Amino acid sequence: MTNPRRSRDLLTRYLPILTWARGYDRDTATSDLVAAVIVTIMLIPQSLAYALLAGLPAEMGLYASILPLVAYAIFGTSRALAVGPVAVVSLMTAAAIGQLGLTSPAEIALAAVTLAFISGVFLTLLGVLKLGFLANFLSHPVIAGFITASGVLIAASQLKHIFGISAEGHTLLELVVSLAEHIGQTNPITLVIGVGATAFLFWVRKGLKPLLVRAGVGPKLADIFAKAGPVAAVVVTTLIAWGFGLDARGVKLVGDIPMGLPPLSAPSFDLSMWSTLLLPAVLISIIGFVESVSVAQTLAAKRRQRIDPDQELIGLGTSNIASAISGGFPVTGGFSRSVVNFDAGAATPAAGAYTAVGIGIATLVLTPLLFFLPKATLAATIIVAVLSLVDFSILKKTWNYSMVDFIAVTATIVLTLLVGVEMGVSAGVLLSIFLHLYKTSKPHVAEVGLVPGTQHFRNVKRHDVETLPGVLTLRVDESLYFVNARFLEDYVLARVSECGNLSHVVLMFPAVNEVDMSALETLEELNRRLGEQKITLHLTEVKGPVMDRLKRSHFLHDLTGRVFLSQYDAWCALKTAAAEGTNEKRVAAQ
Repeated sequence: MTNPRRSRDLLTRYLPILTWARGYDRDTATSDLVAAVIVTIMLIPQSLAYALLAGLPAEMGLYASILPLVAYAIFGTSRALAVGPVAVVSLMTAAAIGQLGLTSPAEIALAAVTLAFISGVFLTLLGVLKLGFLANFLSHPVIAGFITASGVLIAASQLKHIFGISAEGHTLLELVVSLAEHIGQTNPITLVIGVGATAFLFWVRKGLKPLLVRAGVGPKLADIFAKAGPVAAVVVTTLIAWGFGLDARGVKLVGDIPMGLPPLSAPSFDLSMWSTLLLPAVLISIIGFVESVSVAQTLAAKRRQRIDPDQELIGLGTSNIASAISGGFPVTGGFSRSVVNFDAGAATPAAGAYTAVGIGIATLVLTPLLFFLPKATLAATIIVAVLSLVDFSILKKTWNYSMVDFIAVTATIVLTLLVGVEMGVSAGVLLSIFLHLYKTSKPHVAEVGLVPGTQHFRNVKRHDVETLPGVLTLRVDESLYFVNARFLEDYVLARVSECGNLSHVVLMFPAVNEVDMSALETLEELNRRLGEQKITLHLTEVKGPVMDRLKRSHFLHDLTGRVFLSQYDAWCALKTAAAEGTNEKRVAAQ
């Protein structure tokens, strides 16, 4: 018989809406509605721009901003995260679809829908299986390097719209060469609009807020107005293009955007397309999840709330599936719109659902008004947005702190710029794992001694400590597993051969959280080889879970020495034994 409480807990686990909806009231609804209006105004130009970046029809950006928001409101756990198209994922979408070599707009749109579907299924499966920890294999420095390189690539890819020329390429070198070849075809009017919009948007980010504050506008409201600057750029440049008939003068416009709500769509199940898109979908999913969960955790912490990373996988997964069935492309939680949503007072995920209604109304009413929107304006919106993500200071930080991280970041940036986004992030992940294995393959092992007047033991090379004659004490500062087990054995035996006249070897295990089967066999071999040399092996400060596993083997039974609770206990016991041994020798000599 099913336990009703367990069933209710299971429903709440997978449907977080059941948690916050119970306490939903008029005040909360008002806060969510205000936030939704502000985010809707901001999201319309962003959605169009990111569809352009992904190489897709502009309306797909709007489609990807409706049902995904509703899905996240039902399945997501963040109260402020705003889901939709974002710059890096849009760039990765363009790169993934580019591998298919498609030319038909309908086929390209179908590929984007399929990519969103694969990504959604993958994320949802990870969430159901509670495998969110897999994203930890992508280190923060690698993420920072990838986003920086992607920001440069995205900005470079949009310069063709600023100049009004044709240019192609998926790497920085290809883009620069293509831009140089076509620079002579620059449309002066497009260049003026593009440069003007870019300059305006940069000024809005830095100068509008102080100006509004001096005029008496509250800091929070002024910040929201500053973030909504792209709307003003869209309105003004659209009116200029319409008033002066700039389409007849070579200025490229967005053109017709179909009116109406997004049509129901289905992904392709062509195996060749799936085989090509599978790896890009996995990479898009991981990058999107890491970016999204970072934003969600940051905003939740400000309100002393929490998110569930595994449920966030389901929330993002269902959002991408929703995007696929409504004619969209891959989505994730966006930083800028989430911050605006948070600052505007969004109290629950319902703000996202209200935003979806706003975008839906826009597709029904506003799309004809966007016919004269210059593509240069959307390009300026993208450039200003992504350049804020570029941060080459990560190179200096990692250089000063960790050469291993510096190598990983540098390789990620260089490969992303020169080879492509997929190669860059793939190399970053693989290099991070390889360098982690390399570092842990040679764990730090320190010879320690007693700090006089205390019960603390420190590295003999760093501190003035006491040691016992005939006793070698080594502190192991890493878990032991198949990668580093042989290193520990070689290290201990090498130190034993250097010391000479040893009676005891003590291994301190305060930092050892795991001893796998390979390491256990190494410890058994080390115990045997030391025993052959009449040297006793002892362990100290072994953690409970490690001790529990050791008890299930024959190692403790065969151990020539003892397992001490603390290193100080071992010190006292071995010091006493050494003193008794000395006295026995004296008696024998007499």
